[in-house]
Amino acid sequence: MGITFYQEQKTERAQEALRDHSSPRALVIRDGVEKRIAGRDIVPGDLAILLEGDRVPADAELLSCVNLSVDESLLTGESVPVRKVCSDGSLKIGRPGGDDQPFVFSGSLVVQCQGSAVVRITGINTEIGKIGKALHTLKPESTVLQKETQMFVRNLAILGLVLCFLVVVIYGMTRNDWINGFLAGIALAMAVLPEEFPVVLTIFLAMGAWRISKNNVLTRRMPAVETLGATTILCVDKTGTLTQNRMTVQRTFSQGEFLDMKDGDPLPEAFHELVEFSILASQCDPFDPMEKAFKQLGADFLTKTEHIHANWSLIQEYPLSKELLAMSRVWRSPSGKDFVIASKGATEAIMDLCHLNELKKQDVLEKVHSMAKEGLRILGVARAYFHGDLPVGQHDFEFQFLGLIGLADPIRPDVIEAVEECYQAGIRVVMITGDYPDTARSIAKQIGFRSVDRILTGPELEGFSDVELLERVNDVDIFSRVVPEQKLGLVKVLKANGEVVTMTGDGVNDAPALMAEDIGIAMGGRGTDVARESASLVLLDDAFSSIVKAVRQGRRIFDNLKKAMAYILAIHVPIAGLSLIPVLMQWPLVLLPVHIAFLELIIDPACSIVFEAEPEEADVMKRPPRDPKKPIFNRRTVGLSLLQGVAVLVVVLIVYVISIYTELSAAEARNLDVYNVNLL
Repeated sequence: MGITFYQEQKTERAQEALRDHSSPRALVIRDGVEKRIAGRDIVPGDLAILLEGDRVPADAELLSCVNLSVDESLLTGESVPVRKVCSDGSLKIGRPGGDDQPFVFSGSLVVQCQGSAVVRITGINTEIGKIGKALHTLKPESTVLQKETQMFVRNLAILGLVLCFLVVVIYGMTRNDWINGFLAGIALAMAVLPEEFPVVLTIFLAMGAWRISKNNVLTRRMPAVETLGATTILCVDKTGTLTQNRMTVQRTFSQGEFLDMKDGDPLPEAFHELVEFSILASQCDPFDPMEKAFKQLGADFLTKTEHIHANWSLIQEYPLSKELLAMSRVWRSPSGKDFVIASKGATEAIMDLCHLNELKKQDVLEKVHSMAKEGLRILGVARAYFHGDLPVGQHDFEFQFLGLIGLADPIRPDVIEAVEECYQAGIRVVMITGDYPDTARSIAKQIGFRSVDRILTGPELEGFSDVELLERVNDVDIFSRVVPEQKLGLVKVLKANGEVVTMTGDGVNDAPALMAEDIGIAMGGRGTDVARESASLVLLDDAFSSIVKAVRQGRRIFDNLKKAMAYILAIHVPIAGLSLIPVLMQWPLVLLPVHIAFLELIIDPACSIVFEAEPEEADVMKRPPRDPKKPIFNRRTVGLSLLQGVAVLVVVLIVYVISIYTELSAAEARNLDVYNVNLL
């Protein structure tokens, strides 16, 4: 009871964490003066200044921005930041996700450059606030074992009370001794009632939580421990769960050849200039994940070479725009007279700046398509030299095409093995991500998904009726461009199909689904407070393999719990029999309430310690998940337990009868029988 009380007193702080997360400090202009205010004090109509590294304080419409990129992964699950454009006043504020939107959303992070925006929506009506509404309507459900145990104990309690009443009446009327009849009735009620079930259940789950914690999985709700073993579908968020949530350069193309970037391999001279100008086209101290990847690439391969220019001066910057998805930076060396211009951006924009002919364009596009099939985010890089007064636009430079750089969010090294083990255990793995279909398919192929051909997107899900969705989710393992409400809807549909759903997640957008699922698993390292407080389990090391280890432990715990429950049921048969049969046969009472209490003081720790410590069975991860609809107290289990209990009852009754007929006293016969029950 103490363990349960302590665990339940860990209050659900999801709403509080959500409010804290969605209320950062905001820089606004009021009465012509810049001032920092609490995010909760911001109101519609405020003019907010967005700087690199700031959290967006409210849903707002952009009035001005220069190369503004925002990380909206908390809301959308997209693995890379999205670029923003200025509003022309013609659009209504929409949903987060995708490039070239003139809106920013509360809780997202400015990763590059700056801008200003007029606040349109605040508080609970923002996109992050809508997630809070969804959390408010959700409550954790009781597990199947909890429901079954409650029902089983209730039925036995009714049976015990009925038998108690009958024993009191029969004993009192046949022996005219109502006090001892009352004691006999209490003894029988205690013998029938399996009061050990709640105790053993609590101890098993508490010990299970402790064992699982050794695998870097923190249990926030103990009932989730036994549900783990019944998991039939594991829904995973791609970014930060299957992948490492950081951009790295995976493949490059320059001077007619590809190069896969591998640790330890030297960088060929033909690719030095490509890497050099990708760094020059980026911020000196980048915050953007892609620009960080370029800088890291230079640190890995170009350190102490002439291609790193720490002493060059930045003269001018040409920002990325909706019309031209490329940005250029103008540099001058201490000894040089000419300007050096480095440009990077969308491949089409870079080819346009370089004025490539159609044949050359087709050749580059073929390379782009080849890299895109691998799920890479591809940027083109170009260079130019200029002498004189700098022009107004980028098209006035004579750019030379240098090549392509493909970036990706690499998968976690232990994911492939963990996914395969899930398949062996009969667990279906489903990816639900806010990223693009091609990216999701590429990641699925890399980690060994068995079905990568069928993908459903968020817009397609919106067009399905409930009946169609129930049918389609059965054979689709990849869902892309999914928004938070759709994640929650998918969870509900999967559960309606009779599945036991476990979901992983780390963003605010995952919180409603984490709370709605049978088991929600949050990432402890990269995960948000809201996700952690909404989940049943928290991965302390963010390792996907830890989930599989937790499932293995969950199956072992349930197997051993089932053995303990069967033992309790079996041992109550001789105890109940020794309480009832002597009354009916008018023999001296064998067990008084104090004896039953003594026996159960032995039974409880025996079940808890011996059965809980049982090692896992050899096929624990080679068999399909148990049927959640199949009760733990099925006919076979109950029948076997009753048979074992009857066998013990027959033995102790024989001992008791013999002891009576050998003229032992009632006290001596009683002590002998209690000893034999303990022994058996």
